[in-house]
Amino acid sequence: MAVFDRIGDGLWNAFQMAWEVGWALVLGFTLSGIVQAWIPRSRMERALGGRDLRSAALATGLGAASSSCSYAAVAIAKSMFQKGASLATAMVFQFASTNLVFEIGIVMWIFLGWEFTLAEFVGGLLLIPLMWAGIRLFVTRRLEEEARAHALAAQAGHVHHTAAVEGLSWRKRVTSVEAWSDVAHNFRGDWEMLWKEIIGGFAIAGFIALLPMSFFNGLFITDAPAPLRLAENVVVGPLVAVLSFVCSVGNVPLAAVLWAGGISFSGTIAFIYADLIILPILLIYRKYYGAKAAAILAGIMFGTMVTAALAVDGLFAAAGLVPETRPDIDSITDRGVTWNYTTFLNIVFLAVAAALIGLTLDRGARDPVCGMTVDRSKTPFRSEWNGKTVYFCSAACKGRFDADPERYLDGREAAPLAHAGEHGHHH
Repeated sequence: MAVFDRIGDGLWNAFQMAWEVGWALVLGFTLSGIVQAWIPRSRMERALGGRDLRSAALATGLGAASSSCSYAAVAIAKSMFQKGASLATAMVFQFASTNLVFEIGIVMWIFLGWEFTLAEFVGGLLLIPLMWAGIRLFVTRRLEEEARAHALAAQAGHVHHTAAVEGLSWRKRVTSVEAWSDVAHNFRGDWEMLWKEIIGGFAIAGFIALLPMSFFNGLFITDAPAPLRLAENVVVGPLVAVLSFVCSVGNVPLAAVLWAGGISFSGTIAFIYADLIILPILLIYRKYYGAKAAAILAGIMFGTMVTAALAVDGLFAAAGLVPETRPDIDSITDRGVTWNYTTFLNIVFLAVAAALIGLTLDRGARDPVCGMTVDRSKTPFRSEWNGKTVYFCSAACKGRFDADPERYLDGREAAPLAHAGEHGHHH
C-alpha cells in the first residue's frame, strides 16, 4: 500500500503544479494560434527578420507581453522563425516570454519572495543580449537557413492554412468566425503535437518533489567555500531542471523546494532559467530545427544561463539583496486547490479552450494517416475513395494514403501518432 500512496502523492503534486499553470498554458497556445493564423509573414519578416539589436529589443517586448509557458513560447518562436524572423530574434522572444512575464513574477513573489522576482527580471535583461550575441557568434547563416528549412519541413505534418485571413483588417479578424476557426485549428494542432511532452513533464516534476531533502543536499554543495559552492550550484541547478521540470511557472514551486533545501541564490535563479533546455523541450528543438542546430542552441542557452545567474548573484550580494532566511518545505509543496485567482483563471481559460475546440469540430476532419484535425474548407490535400472525400494535413500524409488506402481506413493504422515525430523526418 505504501507504494500506491507514494504514487498517489506524486500524481497529486503533479496535479497541483498543473493546476497552478493550466490557464497560462491555454493562454500561451491561444496566442500562438493567433500569431500563426493572423500575422502575415511579410509583416513578421519586416519587424523581426533582422539579426540586429533593434529586432532583439522588439522581440524582448513582444515576448514579455505574451504567454509564460515554455511549451507555448517554443511553439510561438517556431512559428515566428518559419515566418521569417531570425533565429536570434526568435530565441530572444522565447526567453523573454518565459522569464520576463507578469505571471512568473507573481508566482515567484508568492513562493520565493520579491528579491527573486527582481533577480529574475534583472538576470533576464542580462541573459537576452548574451544569448543574442551567442547565436550571432556560433550559428552561421547557412546553419540558420538549414534550421528554417527543417522547421518548415517539420511543419509539413502540421500545416495551418492562413491565406483566408491575410487580407482582413484586425477588426474584421476579431469578429470573423472564419478567422477564429483558423486560430482554433492552430490551437488544437499545437496541443495534439505536444500533449505527451507536457503531461510527461508534469508527472516527472510531481515525483521529483517527493524526494527527501538528503537527496537535494547530496546534489548541491551547501557547506563548501563560497566560490566553489557558487560554481557548482549554478551548473548543477540547470542540469537538475533539464532532468526534472515542466513549465516556467510550474517550476517555481520546485525552485522553492531547492531553495529551502540549501541551494544557493544563484543556483535557484539558474534552475528557473533552465526551463528552455529541459529534456522534452530539447527533443522539440530537434524536431523543429534539426539535431545540429538544436545542440548548438542548447549549449549557448546553458552557457548564458550560468553566466547571467553568476552576474546576478554578484550584483545582489554587493547590494545586500540576497535573502538570509529560507522557507519551510511543507509550505511549498502542499499548496492545495482552493478557491482563489488561479481557480478563477482556470475556469475562464477552460471555457476558452472548449470554445476553440468546439470551432474545430464544426469544420474539422481527421487525417486518417496521422490523426491530426484539419480544416475541411482550407486544406488542399484531399482524396476521393469509395465515394467519400478524405482530408489530409500534408502532401506526405496524402501520398501515404493514396499508396494504400485500405491500410488507413480499415482501422488498423488510424490511431493518432505523435504528429511532429511522424513528420519531422521527411526531409
